[in-house]
Amino acid sequence: MNYDGFDERPFLVFWEITRACALACRHCRAEAQARRHPDELNREESSRLIQQLAELNPPMLILTGGDPLMRRDCLDLVREATAAGLHVGLSPSATGLLMNTDFAEIKAAGVERISLSLDGATKETHDAFRGVTGTFSRTIAAVHRAHAADLSVQINTTLTRGNLHEYEAFKQLMFELKPAMWSVFLLVPTGRAGADDLPDPEDIEHVFKDMAELVGKAPFAIKTTEGHHFRRVLIQKHGAAGKTRPGMRSPLGIRDGRGVMFISHTGVVSPSGFLPFDCGNVRDEHPAQIYRHHPLFVSLRDNDALGGKCGRCEFRSVCGGSRARAYGMTGDPFAQDPACSYQPRQQGQLQPQFAS
Repeated sequence: MNYDGFDERPFLVFWEITRACALACRHCRAEAQARRHPDELNREESSRLIQQLAELNPPMLILTGGDPLMRRDCLDLVREATAAGLHVGLSPSATGLLMNTDFAEIKAAGVERISLSLDGATKETHDAFRGVTGTFSRTIAAVHRAHAADLSVQINTTLTRGNLHEYEAFKQLMFELKPAMWSVFLLVPTGRAGADDLPDPEDIEHVFKDMAELVGKAPFAIKTTEGHHFRRVLIQKHGAAGKTRPGMRSPLGIRDGRGVMFISHTGVVSPSGFLPFDCGNVRDEHPAQIYRHHPLFVSLRDNDALGGKCGRCEFRSVCGGSRARAYGMTGDPFAQDPACSYQPRQQGQLQPQFAS
């Protein structure tokens, strides 16, 4: 999968094919509903979008929700996207619907990686987070079924003030489950999540330093979502070698609107699912045009547009902070990321200083 930069096409496209979901997660970005929205993109509109995305040719398309399996044609959309040459990931919810789905069929349809969420390291804490009893057990079972079907697994963990004390238990669980990727999501106050749920920056820094020790040693790759300053911690720990991040697919510097595009269940295009600006609709405009030319996308790709200490930081080209968290906590998507405790070097030193 060759990649030629952020200006012409995103690296990751997230398509929320439905907002319906049987879970009631405490920090749900989508504020998912039990029933499908009547204005969802229909099958004809979805097929047209798939062809448009094939023209845009992002290295990865992730079908998400809600719960994408709540659309009965979910795997048909996967097959169609795969046939169009797209690389497809799937992010289902751990419900009875998933457990009644043949994982071999998921793989055969063309799904290259399935992502499952573990936001509590025990049955009690995860089920409380997800709002439905039995979710933890179904998630563990789904990981094993994916392994049995030779389907690559990514486990997503949301770090909050309420579960940060479980970090060591999460880490042990990853060594037991051995996913291909552990993606640690740092909370963004949007949807059902509030600013009070975000851990303290110093505690985040401590966790990121420990995660950096695992990179290249653990039997799984490690990345963060909306925790871009993990890249800075990696470089500080490993020097220039920290830029390569073994097992990683995404290029450095990727963030909301800069290598990322989100398409909602009704076709609204945003820089990410956590930065819910309406930049246009795929019903009216080709997604490539929106990504390449909408003023917000263009500005988000400009490192010189960053404000506060993010704009002064020597690591801004590889990090740049979470634009979604900045917006969620200040109302300004270009403000500094309030979850980062790092103090930049003097202004003017804008290239990372690599350790030997």
